[in-house]
Amino acid sequence: MTAYKDLSREELLELKNGLEAQFAEVKAKGLKLDMSRGKPSAEQLNLSMEMMDVLNSSADLICEDGVDCRNYGGLDGIAEAKQLLADMMEVPKDNVIIFGNSSLNVMYDTVARAMTHGVMGSTPWCRLDKVKFLCPVPGYDRHFSITEHFGIEMVNVPMAPTGPDMDVVEKLVSEDPSIKGIWCVPKYSNPQGITYSDETVYRFANLKPATEDFRIYWDNAYCVHHLYEDKQDYLIEILSECKKAGNPDMVYKFSSTSKISFPGSGIAAIAASEANLKDIRDMLKFQTIGHDKVNQLRHVRFFKDVHGIVEHMKKHADIMRPKFEAVIEVLERELGGLEIGSWIKPLGGYFISFDAMEGCAKAIVAKAKEAGLVMTGAGATFPYGRDPHDSNIRIAPSYPTPEELAVAADIFVLSVKLVSIDKLLGNL
Repeated sequence: MTAYKDLSREELLELKNGLEAQFAEVKAKGLKLDMSRGKPSAEQLNLSMEMMDVLNSSADLICEDGVDCRNYGGLDGIAEAKQLLADMMEVPKDNVIIFGNSSLNVMYDTVARAMTHGVMGSTPWCRLDKVKFLCPVPGYDRHFSITEHFGIEMVNVPMAPTGPDMDVVEKLVSEDPSIKGIWCVPKYSNPQGITYSDETVYRFANLKPATEDFRIYWDNAYCVHHLYEDKQDYLIEILSECKKAGNPDMVYKFSSTSKISFPGSGIAAIAASEANLKDIRDMLKFQTIGHDKVNQLRHVRFFKDVHGIVEHMKKHADIMRPKFEAVIEVLERELGGLEIGSWIKPLGGYFISFDAMEGCAKAIVAKAKEAGLVMTGAGATFPYGRDPHDSNIRIAPSYPTPEELAVAADIFVLSVKLVSIDKLLGNL
């Protein structure tokens, strides 16, 4: 294929006429397609339906250590659930607290506690003149929403194929005491699907922050979300690396079963050092007497152990893999060689990250919407919704049916082509 930039103005206009005719045909169909968020499909949700049957009115709801899941108590969560999530997160059981259904909720609360009461005796952030967070970009929009909600200044850190640019991270963290945290999705990152390299993790563990209350917010949301059995990214465990480096308290690690069992009814966890967990418990006891132990037990009885989770995730992969491959195939077939966009083929996670020509992302998303395809808003993968290059678009293949996805991918590439031609013609 000839790159669009090598075509003459006349050739571009002729190409545009043909593409506009195709677009008009698609638009006339009145489609309603949604590729805006990484929601599991109904087919994926059905995989966990037997979980609804593992407990009933005649079930034994007493835990291994004698705790009655129907009653109050158990601030940390039941022992079996701690073991299950600890094994999934690759940490010791004693370094885990189990929460409710959402790790996002846990992250919000963790920031909120730091704002109102500080971290392990440090000055509460609300009393400081300035608080900043480092934000690897493109990144997870809901992370950025939390810090924006609390008025925390967000500083962009560019992502490389090995993870965040650690030269930038090391310099900023060591020089600026107002930097209190960094958001990380270290495995199959949202949206690029990048897994942090060994060196990146080592450098994180060996950071020398200018302030004692700096924390790495390590959101390992996709730790078991592989697409392939024979090709899987490996991520070094951060908690043990921090401990080895003499920085045991520097990381909060988050995870959940939201995209493993039911997104609205999973269980979430935080893993951290003993000192961090004591700090969290000391404040958590005022907030709750304990989270939903019946749901924790339901998860344990259904999955049994981490091997049960691994086998379950293979079923998810069988549903997700063809969807990812279908989108990648359309991108490669329709856009390969045109030099109007680039993308990463991930080995896991929930997203495909697409980089359009500079200044085109918003127009592409708007064009797709015109044809009935709703996508994640352009700019959402950057703090404050501002992509300085207006180029990154997050593609979420999980929710549509395979048939809908094929149509959605065609609409997307058509939109990319039309907007790119307008850019080259000077119409944008």
